[in-house]
Amino acid sequence: MGIVQELIELGRLDMDPARRSVLSAGIFSVGLNIPDWQDALDRLSLAHDGRVRRIGEGEIELVTTVTRHLSDLDYQFGGQNTRPTAASFIVNTLAPYLSTSGSASVRKRMLSAASDLCYLTGYMAVDEGQQGLGQRYYLKAMELAKSADDRDAHSLALHGMSSQALQLGHHETALRLTSAAMADFGSLAPNMRAFLAGQRAYASALTEGAAAAFPFLRKAEREMGKADSSSRAVMGHYREAVLEFDIAQVKHGLNDTEGSVQSLKRYTVLQRNRTQRRRSVLDHSTLAERQLRIGHLEAACASWSQALKDYPFVQSGRADQRMASMLSALKPFLKNSTARELHERARAVVKIRHVR
Repeated sequence: MGIVQELIELGRLDMDPARRSVLSAGIFSVGLNIPDWQDALDRLSLAHDGRVRRIGEGEIELVTTVTRHLSDLDYQFGGQNTRPTAASFIVNTLAPYLSTSGSASVRKRMLSAASDLCYLTGYMAVDEGQQGLGQRYYLKAMELAKSADDRDAHSLALHGMSSQALQLGHHETALRLTSAAMADFGSLAPNMRAFLAGQRAYASALTEGAAAAFPFLRKAEREMGKADSSSRAVMGHYREAVLEFDIAQVKHGLNDTEGSVQSLKRYTVLQRNRTQRRRSVLDHSTLAERQLRIGHLEAACASWSQALKDYPFVQSGRADQRMASMLSALKPFLKNSTARELHERARAVVKIRHVR
């Protein structure tokens, strides 16, 4: 079976509410064999379906514009309600484009655009807590990127899988995936190099220690200075705020919780003018959890209050999980009036549900 047909079948399953439980049952595979760049196999085939005779600049622009728009919606509102739209677009529009002729240059750019959309769809699946599904979309993104000879898109998919592994606590797997993404570091765009170096720094902090982690943070900072704002829509621009977040994660990985809190506070200040509600819920929850860990209950309640303010606008499995965790974390402190007031306010709005 070719890439396009596999993508259609995956998208159709994802579009159908009655069958999505089948996808939800999939789990993240730690031992997955990730083929390197040289192992790419072009399994694409042209199979006209009568809707589009030939693709060109207009079709590429449509896919990239839709991906950018879906990415904006995801950052603002979360992926639960956005991903079915992405799956529908993949099946009904993208797949016919991938099965249609065009110049060699146009087809490569369409494959790159398709890889970006699959990466984004995988990211939204992970946000909903559907880990196995997210991994399947990331693998499709990798395969499309290799067929397009697009190393940045290939590294982007590996970055997504590494982030997923870190979230699930598979630190060695995350390090392996990030190392694979950085295998041909010099050929990547500076913006991608910065993201990968920051990710590698965190994975190294969790597995190899400070001596391995901090050189990658310095590398991320150097590459940030070379990057421009024309980066891939689904990744965004590596900027000072992102670097500060990576520093916070590295400190956390090295058990420097107080230092991590200080970096996260600087990060949230740098982020305050960006209206990304899902990001705000996750970031302020992370800050609150670490503030509570070092005994700063009042500060933690203030951070959680900011997360709770943005939470009603977000449809995100990860956000649901973090808010449910907040309620559990506050229970031992309900004699404190601030903690009790926050807990009572949160119970009225927090959706507690199992996140797979």
